[in-house]
Amino acid sequence: MRRVLTLSTAAAAVAAVAVLCVALTAGVAAAPDAGAVPPASGSGPGAGAAPSASADECDPGDGTELVGCWNGTHYEESVGFAETDGLNETQLEALTDLTMARVEHVRQRPFKEDVPVETVTRSEYANDTASGNGSEAFRRWNDQVWEALFVVGDETDANDEIDSVFGGAVSGFYSPSQDRIVIVVPDGESPDIDPSTLAHELLHAMQDQYHDLTAPRYVGATQDGDLAVDGIIEGEAVHVEERYAARCADNWTCAEAPESDGGGGDGADFNFGILQTVLQPYGDGALYVRELRDEGGWAAVNATMNDPPASTAEVIHRNPDYEEGNVTFEDAATGGWETYPDQGVEGAETTGEASMFVMFWYQSLEYRHAVLEPDATVRQNVEIHLDAEAQLETRATYNYAHPVTDGWAGDELYPYRNGDRDGYVWATEWQTEDDAAAFRDAYVRMLTAHGDGEYAQGTVYEIGSESDFPGAYGVERDETSVTITHAPSPEGVLELRPDADLALPDADGSDGDTNGGDDGDANGGDDGSDGNTDDGTDGNTDDGADGSDGADGSDSGNGSDDTDDSTPGFGVAAALVALAAVGLFARRSA
Repeated sequence: MRRVLTLSTAAAAVAAVAVLCVALTAGVAAAPDAGAVPPASGSGPGAGAAPSASADECDPGDGTELVGCWNGTHYEESVGFAETDGLNETQLEALTDLTMARVEHVRQRPFKEDVPVETVTRSEYANDTASGNGSEAFRRWNDQVWEALFVVGDETDANDEIDSVFGGAVSGFYSPSQDRIVIVVPDGESPDIDPSTLAHELLHAMQDQYHDLTAPRYVGATQDGDLAVDGIIEGEAVHVEERYAARCADNWTCAEAPESDGGGGDGADFNFGILQTVLQPYGDGALYVRELRDEGGWAAVNATMNDPPASTAEVIHRNPDYEEGNVTFEDAATGGWETYPDQGVEGAETTGEASMFVMFWYQSLEYRHAVLEPDATVRQNVEIHLDAEAQLETRATYNYAHPVTDGWAGDELYPYRNGDRDGYVWATEWQTEDDAAAFRDAYVRMLTAHGDGEYAQGTVYEIGSESDFPGAYGVERDETSVTITHAPSPEGVLELRPDADLALPDADGSDGDTNGGDDGDANGGDDGSDGNTDDGTDGNTDDGADGSDGADGSDSGNGSDDTDDSTPGFGVAAALVALAAVGLFARRSA
């Protein structure tokens, strides 16, 4: 399903990331041509698009071939009510007809059929989507994935964290299997509709009518694959929604969006690592779609919909020809360690560039460790996420590109189990040796920030039980490859990787060489900027910056009882619950 995330209440969780907010209609003046529809001739943005009908051509009895006219409502008309809260059935139908006509005009393509719109309360949605997602094996496997990303700690259930994000932050979804839109509304109040949310979801309905969103190509086999596919699906929806909002700010008369709790009410406690991972397709994807459209018109967007991106790196760098490398990994574990062959791709997850960037960035936000840039303050490391090279026309967006992760060429993360012990081996590949060294150094900085001792090249590193990520870690770099191994004990690391060139730490805790390895100083803390200072720059300050609320009105579909949806928006869940989270984190459950 396709879900729209609204994140205003996340401000209560982390005040200092207020600037992270990407409001649906941020107070940025629309560009002069924002939302404008150019001629349908030539090779520019209008290439291959249909012109909109005039008001005189729009009659109730007309068919579906006209653009900008639906059920007799022309896109230049307006609804007869000023606000969208407390809508009755007739008003909802009128708003839907007008929004469909306007989406047609902006997208320059007609709908093929009506799209039903329904509402569900926040509590009903949260209850129906609460997991249950997946088998016990999947949940345990998935826990290791998010622990490997240093986003969900050892004592925390990743699936519960995921539920808290989607249950509290989703404002609507489109269900391809049921061809309907469901809007999530606040409890105890009259149903209200955000016109931008409705436009976003209607664009997904249009995508489904032309491309069939239940097709296998819209389900990534891995986390990175799912996010990459969403780069085009969500990117187009945000691009159209943005142009829609720009027209409302410029020359359309639009009903005012309701004041919303943003999902969940005050004090919502989202996991921002998960949240910012899920949001990546909405900003980067919209920029990608804008570039596609600028260069090749809507025809280029259609072509990319038919051949979706394969990696988040392709979307982040807006490079359809992005090349990946070959990840080499051979299971040689001893001592009873086993992979999960029925999960992921033969037991492996691919996290990808976007998730890796969030991993390092999240350490600054949540734990006050300066990992991406150790010579900068914690606040500056948090603000890296806000420093995007390109912006959308009516709002800010997030940055997911950084030299530490820019050189990604592939990765395979294999969770292991051994009785009640868990571990993993994470094999990563990089474009150049310098790229591999940059990632390896940042990873070691992250380890030592969570641990108590300095890192010794070639020695298993231990993090104590007081950390969210306790246990032993082995880090190896071989030219363009970096392999990370984790187990509860140093001996477990060598059981998982018996051929690794790693030594056990000395019994007295002395590890010998502390220079951070052959790739330079990787300790990430010798300059006082490792996030352990009390300089007031952490992500938990109350400086009035609350920006976690809007995250671009993006959606990520999770819908009603679509237990068999092979839909985008993070794939397919096992047929277990109504409103099953067809989400990034349950797509491959057994």
